[in-house]
Amino acid sequence: MIRTALLLVATLIALPIIAIYYDKPLDPGQWATVKTLFGMMTAVAVLCFLVSEVTRNYSQVDKLWSLLPIGYVWYVSWRAGLEPRTLLMAVLVTVWGLRLSYNFARRGGYQWPPWRGEEDYRWAILRQNPMLAGRFSWMAFNLFFISLYQNTLILLFTLPVVVAWQGQNTPLNVLDLIAAALFVAFVVLETIADQQQWDFQREKYRLKKKGAALEGDYARGFLASKLWGLVRHPNYTAEQAIWLCFYLFSIAATGRWVNWSLAGALLLLLLFIGSSDFSEEISSEKYPGYKDYQQRVPRFLPRLFALLNKV
Repeated sequence: MIRTALLLVATLIALPIIAIYYDKPLDPGQWATVKTLFGMMTAVAVLCFLVSEVTRNYSQVDKLWSLLPIGYVWYVSWRAGLEPRTLLMAVLVTVWGLRLSYNFARRGGYQWPPWRGEEDYRWAILRQNPMLAGRFSWMAFNLFFISLYQNTLILLFTLPVVVAWQGQNTPLNVLDLIAAALFVAFVVLETIADQQQWDFQREKYRLKKKGAALEGDYARGFLASKLWGLVRHPNYTAEQAIWLCFYLFSIAATGRWVNWSLAGALLLLLLFIGSSDFSEEISSEKYPGYKDYQQRVPRFLPRLFALLNKV
């Protein structure tokens, strides 16, 4: 996880700089908007760092993950004059964000005061790593990765809306409709995956509390059926696909299949690889059958024959 974090930070610095310098430049109004967004993001990152250090709850960024993109995209759309494409993108991101916020809230992520709430269990485990056990080393990790990197990433994967603004004279077209339809489809898929996991966990703990005999997935301790029998992380698959679909709007607007705003989606893919590696390392130590599950079921993309068997 630490090596992954270092790789992500290095890529974060290099990729957007290279992409921007070799792509069509932004006009002064667009540059001013991007600078304002980065100023807002930096202020939020510093606030997350300070609050997490004071409260010792290091999931402050998690509380904002589904909310910040809504604000960022609506701000760009407003600066673009609420033209049809950026307005559509803002509405779609709002749907995504509200759904994800609801899922986070029902798991105890939001409480009052707002800096409280459930902390991601992985941070407590990661703090036990000898390289991060020291107070200064963990503080540095919190500042540069948890607070600054993650907040920068959140902003970056929303920036296709700026490139869409560049192509504001291009009317909505078939690719926009495809992107919107796919975006909604993957939000629905993520909703189903999260609901299946929610139902499973509630029932598992209900059975345990009741002292009932556990069978199947409940005996294994983890969900390995339904969507989770096709891929090990269907919610992660949908989340990554959502932001790749969001990038399609920049292509629809400009005709540039590769543009600088792809950096955010690519960095998000790398983050999910590292995050799932760490989560699965924990799960394989906790559940005896998890390694077999890893061998049988792919991580993100389902095998074709498995899909056919489900039909």
